[in-house]
Amino acid sequence: MPLASDQAQPTRVRHKVVALAVLLAMITYLDRASISTMSGDIQRDLKISKEQMGYVFSAFSLAYAAFEIPTAWWAERAGTRAVLARIVCWWSVFTMATGLVRSYGVMLATRFLFGMGEAGAWPSVAKTFERWVPMRRRGSMKGVFFAGAYLSGGLTPMLVTALLPHASWRAILMGFGLLGFVWAAVWFWWFRDEPAQHREVNAAELAIIAEGRPAALSAEARRGLWSRLLRERNMAALCLMYVPNCVTFYFCITWLPTYLKEKHHFEAKDLGFVAGLPLLLSAATQFVGGVSSDLITARWGLRAGRLIPGVTGYLLAAGAIYAATVVANPMTAAVCFALATASCMLTTAVAWGTCLDIGRENSATVSSVMNTAGQVGAIVTPPLVAILVGPDKDWNLPLHLLAGLFVVGALSWLLIDPRRPVVPE
Repeated sequence: MPLASDQAQPTRVRHKVVALAVLLAMITYLDRASISTMSGDIQRDLKISKEQMGYVFSAFSLAYAAFEIPTAWWAERAGTRAVLARIVCWWSVFTMATGLVRSYGVMLATRFLFGMGEAGAWPSVAKTFERWVPMRRRGSMKGVFFAGAYLSGGLTPMLVTALLPHASWRAILMGFGLLGFVWAAVWFWWFRDEPAQHREVNAAELAIIAEGRPAALSAEARRGLWSRLLRERNMAALCLMYVPNCVTFYFCITWLPTYLKEKHHFEAKDLGFVAGLPLLLSAATQFVGGVSSDLITARWGLRAGRLIPGVTGYLLAAGAIYAATVVANPMTAAVCFALATASCMLTTAVAWGTCLDIGRENSATVSSVMNTAGQVGAIVTPPLVAILVGPDKDWNLPLHLLAGLFVVGALSWLLIDPRRPVVPE
């Protein structure tokens, strides 16, 4: 389609694209954050144990990890307009389907299919940002994107806690499921894969988007991508670095409410707030991590811009999570855990920004590899936590493990060089 008339002022369509991506993040996190708050009701209704509920959580993550890379590959070839619309429609169908489940076996199958269909959403957004967001603003825009996701994750436990006395967990999921259909319809109607194809983009807007972008790689240069990915130290370090980030997030959306009830004896009236606090604070640090990365990059270069927030976030998280295991006051411990989570999430936007840095045209594939590695940690986390806690309900063991992972994540950042693309120019 032709560009809009060449006006002096850019039309800022890129901001609308980012806003729609943020709405996607907020909608798709509704289910993930709500199911942990509903886990007690689900266990009672389906007559399943805590360990079985851990496998329910893991079924989603297993499928999500298995289908992340294939879906990212599809998005790079078919475009993110169609792929993201399909993903969100699938999300809506299976959010509602979860509310209809009547047995443990069907719940496992439903959550597995749910994860299979939702896989690839984040790499597809990364590909969208690679085409629509200027290089100098990618850290900030990733920060805005993840801030929206974690704001939704933080507010959802409070919303669900308020709704549960008046509606069943099944009815709540049915209501949530309707939202995705609306988003998918708007996205497919309005969005275009390339800025130049969008009728609202003018020449000034297109110039801003393309500023600093490397020249497109030839088909010959892109051959052998997977062999390069497997050999790259950057990719190995990036994958290892992202594991503690995913493990922390999945602890928050699976076992955190149970931890707060069993370890610190929070009542239902306070549980919604303290369970949502880690992700609420993370919404702020996601944004701070992205913005600080762009500011540091402008002053000291790309490697410093990605490394400083990454290392700082993980080291602060290690100290705060250890503090949560030694303080006696329940609210102080809950705040320490929330600060540990928020510090960890300083690394999210810079991690995904690094995927765009080194992946470039292959950013969906690169980010899907990193996220798949993180999902492996997410698969293991729910049942492992149940085993570590055991009948003695020793919740310090999984938190000590998390502190060690944060240190590993900080060390991994030191091996990452965002200036070195996977496919050389």
